[in-house]
Amino acid sequence: MSISNFSINGTSINSTLYKGTSRQFNFLVDEPNELGGQDLAANPVEYLLAGYAGCLNVVINLVAKELGIKLYDFKININGNIDAAKFLGHSEDGRAGFQSLDVDIDFVTNATQESVDFLLKNVKQRCPINDNLSNKTPINYHINTSSLKEEIHA
Repeated sequence: MSISNFSINGTSINSTLYKGTSRQFNFLVDEPNELGGQDLAANPVEYLLAGYAGCLNVVINLVAKELGIKLYDFKININGNIDAAKFLGHSEDGRAGFQSLDVDIDFVTNATQESVDFLLKNVKQRCPINDNLSNKTPINYHINTSSLKEEIHA
């Protein structure tokens, strides 16, 4: 199977509001009022958590089907704490991102605990977002700038 490419493209509307597009989908990213935003949409770290939960949903269902495990009343909740001091430039200590993540997966199933453990082991290995969050991923930045040239009228 070949490598798939995924992308988002977008524009900064103001200092906290971003308007993005991915395939035919449009979305906004904003910050809550207490972080200087207008609270018009989920913030970047909430989208990260939603992406992780969505990816787990897909992979858990895929692997469960492969293993013949039935899932009922399936819920995924993820939370984590961020110390905003580094993000806001008030400290150089610690991490800017999540200190850790707590992933709560709840479902009713016909499977044994051994089968559920095997399911989770496979999901952790096969979930792309889990892979990106658990392992260092190289990031290549490409910055393009243009200069504004003011005309001086004498």
